[in-house]
Amino acid sequence: MWNTLQNIIAIPELRRRILFTLGMLAVYRIGCHVPTPGIDSQVLSKFFEGTEGTLLGMVSAFTGGALERMTVFALGIMPYISASIILQLLTVVFEPIEKLSKEGEQGKRKITQYTRYGTIVLAIIQGAGIAVGLQTMTGPAGELVVPNPGTSFILMTILTLTAGTAFIMWLGEQVTERGIGNGISLIIFAGIVAGTPSAIVNSLRLLDTGAITPAIMLFILLLMIFVVAAIVFMESAKRRVPIHYAKRVVGMRNMGGQASYLPLKINMSGVIPPIFASSIIMFPATVANLIDVPWVQSVAAVMSPGHWIYNLFYVAFIVFFCYFYTAVTFNPVNVAENVKNQGGFIPGIRPGKETADYLDTVLGRLTFAGAIYISAVCVLPTFMISKFNVPFFFGGTSLLIVVGVGMDTASQIEAHLISRSYEGFMKGVSLKGRHG
Repeated sequence: MWNTLQNIIAIPELRRRILFTLGMLAVYRIGCHVPTPGIDSQVLSKFFEGTEGTLLGMVSAFTGGALERMTVFALGIMPYISASIILQLLTVVFEPIEKLSKEGEQGKRKITQYTRYGTIVLAIIQGAGIAVGLQTMTGPAGELVVPNPGTSFILMTILTLTAGTAFIMWLGEQVTERGIGNGISLIIFAGIVAGTPSAIVNSLRLLDTGAITPAIMLFILLLMIFVVAAIVFMESAKRRVPIHYAKRVVGMRNMGGQASYLPLKINMSGVIPPIFASSIIMFPATVANLIDVPWVQSVAAVMSPGHWIYNLFYVAFIVFFCYFYTAVTFNPVNVAENVKNQGGFIPGIRPGKETADYLDTVLGRLTFAGAIYISAVCVLPTFMISKFNVPFFFGGTSLLIVVGVGMDTASQIEAHLISRSYEGFMKGVSLKGRHG
């Protein structure tokens, strides 16, 4: 490991990218502590006490505690993710956007611009909902979270939260372009990891008070190790589809006649499905939690972690986005055509349409297995929180995102090392790239 760190330091470009990424993440963490104007922070902290196992606690974990403190980054990166979902869905169902997606780099820049506009619109809507909800929130003794409610507070809060989201979006794009790893995923990663110290302290406090017995704590630690090992194994697992190339004569030489394989990952969508599913569920449920109206609170209770309706929607969204994102990133028809043009074929399968159908069938089965695996990992926190009173940080969704993003970033660093004839992080093991 020390030799690897020396190699990283010895490469100016890689060193510069890593330092830039760390600097941008440090800026993000500083912004998570800049409070929004017009809010009584002491009353707000009392309102959020004991929310570790609720949806508000889940949202706060994804924003690195920014929502709990109601800082300028309280909305986090979720509006950007929601806008990305909308644009990707439009790519499939709306012809003008579909044409843009096929125009190469220029079309990609145009879609990115639309995503930014959508992020601002969604941030304004969510900021308005949170601003209205904050005015109805009270502390244990009936004190107001917003001492001076009114139109001016709503407009100021909308402006502050929208600007914060726009700045986070810019940070993520800068990290992706000039740093290492996927910027948006790393921001979510940083928010979750930032809750590690407090989660450990809370766990020790529960252990000290007897709320969690030593046997249960040992079981939780072993379960965490098992889940991390399962995530690493499943994220690295792939199905190798054999590809044979026919012999052909080029000039005076015989070309082809070789065998290769097409690697298809079990989870080709990476950590995108749980992030997208969480983003869709969090927005309406978060606003509902902040509005003190009986029927709205009833809806919020139903959409809280632990309720079977919440689990049903969560799993359904995860399965949907597993298939959707895989379909967006992998086109069996194009792959089959490329294999055919290179003189390759799958043994027992005719080139062309039959190859595309075969790849589509194999990919569908792999995606189903990957969706089941992700769903099983992500619903784990529900049972851990309800049965053992465990902080949300120890949940499966957090572990999946942390491990997945860590593997992706490590693989990109390793790629830089290998490209310069340096040894990677792990001898004899190659971490394959993931979709960010």
